[in-house]
Amino acid sequence: MIKGTFAAVESAMSVPRWRSLLFVPAHVPRFVETAHERGADGIILDLEDSVPQDQKGEARRQLPESVTKVARKGASVLVRVNRGLRALAADVDAAVMAGVDALVLPKTDSAEWVLEIANAVSELERERNLPLGRIRFLVQIETPGALQRLAAIASVHPRMVAMALGPEDFSAAVGGAPEFDLLLMPNLSVLFAARAAGLLPLGFIGSIGEFADTHKLREAAAHARRLGFAGALAIHPAQVAVFNEAFSPSAQEVEWARDVVAAENNAASRGLSAFSLNGKMVDPPVVRRAHEILALANNN
Repeated sequence: MIKGTFAAVESAMSVPRWRSLLFVPAHVPRFVETAHERGADGIILDLEDSVPQDQKGEARRQLPESVTKVARKGASVLVRVNRGLRALAADVDAAVMAGVDALVLPKTDSAEWVLEIANAVSELERERNLPLGRIRFLVQIETPGALQRLAAIASVHPRMVAMALGPEDFSAAVGGAPEFDLLLMPNLSVLFAARAAGLLPLGFIGSIGEFADTHKLREAAAHARRLGFAGALAIHPAQVAVFNEAFSPSAQEVEWARDVVAAENNAASRGLSAFSLNGKMVDPPVVRRAHEILALANNN
């Protein structure tokens, strides 16, 4: 019965549209109060790195009120938990509530660890009469060892919905700086593993801490979308509008997609699955991309 209920909830849930996920320190009331005005597709109430150790308890106690506040304009609500066992247990106990859409799991290095958390969340959902399986997982890959286990992590549990590389922590773990050459391969590895498992790949090739240079950030985000990424995590409100634009189809892309779909319909009436448009061959994979572009445009 439990498995059937879980499957029913899972099948009813779609992959979210997360162009931008904004981190908000959960212990700072003024940031929580204004988070819903920033235009992000999702708000991550952070209990981890941005919260001093002596204020984590208060951040947990404020969580029910904070969840309600950041959701006021319909953004997804996520909570980033801590990695240490005692803090993680307290965070999960505080975060499993109505209104929370996902947990962000930092420093994820194994499928077994994700599964342990999934089982704990399921127990709490049952105890609190919450829909079983509604709370999803976004995992952050932040160690080189985790790269060897990406496929297992991505497919370990139906709660999995998104993956992202943590560029700062990953670079520090390998003794390097968060530069393009170092981050390209691990980002692509996360991208491929996420897409293979039907998850959202989030991120861009660069440091998440560079928010002042909006031109550089816009170029990095646009490049990430061309690679296949669906959105990115923001640590500053100034990044949100950049990500929302960069991970949305441009007017030119939408026009191209409409032309392709119109030409597809014409070709289908003549019994053709491949056809020429503006001097270029169009076959089913190109048509699929056109339909995906139009779907994204309609969801913006």
